[in-house]
Amino acid sequence: MKYKVAIIGTGAVAISHIAACRQEQARVDLVAAMDVERARVEAFGAQHDISQRYTDVAEMLAAHKPDVVLIGSPPGVHRAQIIECLEAGAWVLCEKPFVRSLAELDEIEAAERRTGRYAASVFQMRFGSGARHLRRLIAEGTFGRPLVGMSQTTWYRDDAYYAVDWRSSADFASSGVTATLGVHNIDLALSLLGDWQEVRAMIGTQNHDMQTDDAAIAAVRFENGAMLSITNSTVSPKEETYLRLDFEKATVEVRYVYGYSNDNWQFSIPAWAPDREKLIAASAIPDDIPTKQATQFAAFLDSLARGERPAASGPGVRPTLEFITALYKAAITGRPVRRGEITQADPFYGDLGGRGAG
Repeated sequence: MKYKVAIIGTGAVAISHIAACRQEQARVDLVAAMDVERARVEAFGAQHDISQRYTDVAEMLAAHKPDVVLIGSPPGVHRAQIIECLEAGAWVLCEKPFVRSLAELDEIEAAERRTGRYAASVFQMRFGSGARHLRRLIAEGTFGRPLVGMSQTTWYRDDAYYAVDWRSSADFASSGVTATLGVHNIDLALSLLGDWQEVRAMIGTQNHDMQTDDAAIAAVRFENGAMLSITNSTVSPKEETYLRLDFEKATVEVRYVYGYSNDNWQFSIPAWAPDREKLIAASAIPDDIPTKQATQFAAFLDSLARGERPAASGPGVRPTLEFITALYKAAITGRPVRRGEITQADPFYGDLGGRGAG
């Protein structure tokens, strides 16, 4: 059996979804593409040999009844499109920002319960072999306790990038650097370090004519006692993504820009470690699976085949989205925010900028 797959949104990110479908062509048939701009979807369909092209989501869903929908549209329409696809019988894998608020996430989870289908966020950094191997080592306590670390997403985006209305709007989930770009490395860090406890933060608009932030700095403490510093930016001429974690007996680093392979990881074992040779041997990553949408898509299809909730959905995505919300709340209010404090009564529950206050 092959799964019927449709794509919503045929902008630049859709190329990654095409690659994912081609890698999984033994399991999927790409049956249709949809975009609100007729010229764009026609050009995309012609380029990638997709004959069925639409400008209306409902029409596409009714015509093809896809098993899976890959969403790469602007974040402002994600919630509505995800729910529409779930109710039409499809599972969904959606680009980040997955949703614009915890309130929207709750609406999607309610739709999942109604339909028995699932929707997951594209968070491919947690699926690479380096991250998988390190999670296993952390669970086994191989390097001892995690102590301190840093997450850095220092990228560059020019004025043309932010000329797109939704990328420079007052919606933090659509244009804020942490929610749109820094979230990938943050999600990777959270997937390794576990439950976070408290966050303090600052945000600023350093070098763009926009209504939200292009730079953010935060400090977070985890339930296990580890502390992490975070820097996110789109004003950095030298682009780099970096994660460093210092454990009791080792330092682990991954340095990349938009994706990593095993070559990007470095495990440093000090000379004084009494079991140094054993730790060096344990550091070897057994396989080399790079981070790309296709890697996560393969795992998503595995979950679909088993009828199990996919990773990066529901309880698997909430900690990251709650953390992003808390970071913005901490920056905007000027006070620390603890995990679990953003309830339905909180103005930040429905908006990352807290604009529901009053």
